[in-house]
Amino acid sequence: MIDWRHWHNEPYLVGGIVLLGWLYAILAGPLRARLAPGAPFPRGQAAQFYTALVIFYLAVGSPLDQIGERFLFSVHMLQHQLLIYGAAVFFLRGLPVWMVDPVLDRNGWRGPLRLLFNPLIAGLLYTLIISIWHAPSAYDWALQNKTVHVIEHLMFFGAGLLYWWPMLSPSRAFPPLPYGVRMIYLFGVLIAMTPVFAYITFSRDILYPTYEYAPRLIADFTANEDQLLAGVSMKLVGLVVALAAFGVCFFKWAAASDKKKTGQ
Repeated sequence: MIDWRHWHNEPYLVGGIVLLGWLYAILAGPLRARLAPGAPFPRGQAAQFYTALVIFYLAVGSPLDQIGERFLFSVHMLQHQLLIYGAAVFFLRGLPVWMVDPVLDRNGWRGPLRLLFNPLIAGLLYTLIISIWHAPSAYDWALQNKTVHVIEHLMFFGAGLLYWWPMLSPSRAFPPLPYGVRMIYLFGVLIAMTPVFAYITFSRDILYPTYEYAPRLIADFTANEDQLLAGVSMKLVGLVVALAAFGVCFFKWAAASDKKKTGQ
């Protein structure tokens, strides 16, 4: 059964998170004067960056990982949502432009990165990564192989960064889309993700053998109900987050339009 005291402390996980936090502290602290002379310490952004690291660890290092890997598909879905809608958002919002552009805005990188961050490419890659990993063979492979499972979670986090980049880009070299285009982008990705949601939610068969034969943690909560809950939460959480982002874009767009008219 579940050991609620089991938290992952593998060196590659804890070490990777500590390394990212240390690099951010060095760049925002001692090296800030060289990267952005006169810029104040980014307190708000630093708080969001470290929040992203905490969310990432809670998603893959807490007992949630054990429950999602061995017992409940719906909890595994929650892990992925934390990576995509929590960790990825705070990660991007926590990066100052002067920390990003010296890395990204380099000769030889601009062309490939401009293509990668194109909203059509970013949205398509996000949809493909999420969809392919939910194929029964790929998903169950990750559940049975720890290394593959780690790769899956890293790809979900990377897909989340790609998904949010056109809206939350911290870069002046590769800036976010105009507000109106962001709303179209959000709507387009929602439509593109509908097939994988429908595939999971309306399947009459249990798609992943691991969950079909897993011990029932909750009495009378069947594998079919678990799969249905996972599919519904996939769509509802994605819809709620997209609608919230849509609303923010709309009101900022309206405010910018009013400000422009007033200025004229």
